[in-house]
Amino acid sequence: MVMGVDTDALRWFQEVADGVTVTEVSELTRTSQSGVSRALAKLEAEVGTPLLRLSGRTLRMTEAGAAFKHHVDAMIHQLDDGLAAVQQIVDPESGTITLSFESWLGAWLVPSLVAQFRLHHPSVRFDLVPHYAGAITTPRSRGDIDLELTTNRPAPSSFGWQRVAREPLRVVVSAAHPLARESEVELADLAEASFVALRVGTSLREVTDDLCTRAGFSPQVDIECDDLATLHGFVASGLGIAVTPWVRDHESAGHGVQGAVRFLNISDVHASLDVGIAWALHRHLLPATKTFLAHVVERGDRHRDDQSR
Repeated sequence: MVMGVDTDALRWFQEVADGVTVTEVSELTRTSQSGVSRALAKLEAEVGTPLLRLSGRTLRMTEAGAAFKHHVDAMIHQLDDGLAAVQQIVDPESGTITLSFESWLGAWLVPSLVAQFRLHHPSVRFDLVPHYAGAITTPRSRGDIDLELTTNRPAPSSFGWQRVAREPLRVVVSAAHPLARESEVELADLAEASFVALRVGTSLREVTDDLCTRAGFSPQVDIECDDLATLHGFVASGLGIAVTPWVRDHESAGHGVQGAVRFLNISDVHASLDVGIAWALHRHLLPATKTFLAHVVERGDRHRDDQSR
């Protein structure tokens, strides 16, 4: 049984096992080479078997070392997470928030929320994890996600969820399209049109298909893509029309295609999409994450107030 093992020795073992030489470890940690070697030898004595062997001039893991390293990696990762958690408690304005989101939300909502938050909390860092349609695992199935921006409301027994926005949907056409001068369109009039859409499996695609079905037709999707920026680019090039959310930032930013698209109101009812933020109820949220969650919820409250006026 390993008792009282020095965490420095475990970190040095990790590095040497990953191909860093004892000399390099010594230089990086400002510890003598003999000090690093003694620490590794003591670790092997604690474990009770050699973990490293000399191959030429390089130390390589033994079979026992490879088995041991798997657990060392997990333990050091947990330790670092714990140290980061303590640091956030000591200094709530520090820390890293792991934020997952449906990839198409990265074109407008995610940058806006993060930018507004960092105006008042510049030291907080973000680990952004976009989720693409067709992925084998979903962010909600992972244990390292703090918060998730999603249009799919999770089971209330396991997850908290707060609506951030109810975004109206618009038909998007190129500036040269015959409909570009119109302010409103009925979906039934687009039954013969070619559509550009996100891939099957995204909530926006599901809503688009559902709206068209309600209007009495199945959309003819000629081009599928993964994000709104690409979708708007294809529409701007005249390769089809699309159904996407409309927010003020779109018009001011030109959608990355220099304003070459136009947004038309949809006269059909239910042409909107709810976006919410979700978090696992069993997961302890650290101070920075709680602060960001409160920021997002407040933004959602303001959004609802604006819509009700």
